[in-house]
Amino acid sequence: MMLEVPGAAMLEAVTLTKRYEDGVLALDHVSFAVKPGQIFAMLGANGAGKTTAINLFLNFIEPTDGEARIDGIVTHKEPLLAKQRVAYVSENVMLYPNFTAVQNLDYFARLGGKTGYTKDDYRSVLLRVGLSEDAHNKRLKGFSKGMRQKCGIAIAILKDAPAILLDEPTSGLDPKAGFEFQQLLDSLRTEGKAILMSTHDIFRAKEVADIIAIMNNGRIVMQEPASRLLGQDLERLYMQYMAGHTAAEAVA
Repeated sequence: MMLEVPGAAMLEAVTLTKRYEDGVLALDHVSFAVKPGQIFAMLGANGAGKTTAINLFLNFIEPTDGEARIDGIVTHKEPLLAKQRVAYVSENVMLYPNFTAVQNLDYFARLGGKTGYTKDDYRSVLLRVGLSEDAHNKRLKGFSKGMRQKCGIAIAILKDAPAILLDEPTSGLDPKAGFEFQQLLDSLRTEGKAILMSTHDIFRAKEVADIIAIMNNGRIVMQEPASRLLGQDLERLYMQYMAGHTAAEAVA
């Protein structure tokens, strides 16, 4: 039985490294920690290593070196136990198009062992993520990408795991839905969830994250508390780090 340690990391990457058989180094000795009640945002271009890091936490792939830990559990050593402690929302949520929103929630909740939810529970969580009530009993095949994304987030909330992984969660959301999503993240943080978010959305990252990291070529080239970036032009910093400038040049 694992002891709950106050202030301990819920999500932790320890010199996490992934080199593929073709020699590509997708992740290069990356280390970071996310505590309960924190949102950690990873910024970076396509191929920077953000999704690779998330896939290692989910044990979709195994590390070449280092460890990904969820609540102290090493994900490639005890993957099933680790997955019980985490919920995941991908950029392209894969749900059943011929099921309604409520039917999808019920199916995936039961698949995850949650059998006590009622229709009112499903209605409540769908409203919480911003899906209008007239869409709750419609089939997903007629949904926009943003509407499907909201259903995926609702399923993650129903799992009620202490850690949440989000891969480009604002992809496909219009500005209103993006603002609602930001409010939702605030409420999940208040509930004590540890949230790791991969995103291209610099604006949302600056508004909602507690820690912001910039990734480039498989490495974290900047990692700072958001409080230290107040008053700075995060977009300018991002572009400078992407261009390979040093930390001193970037903050000058």
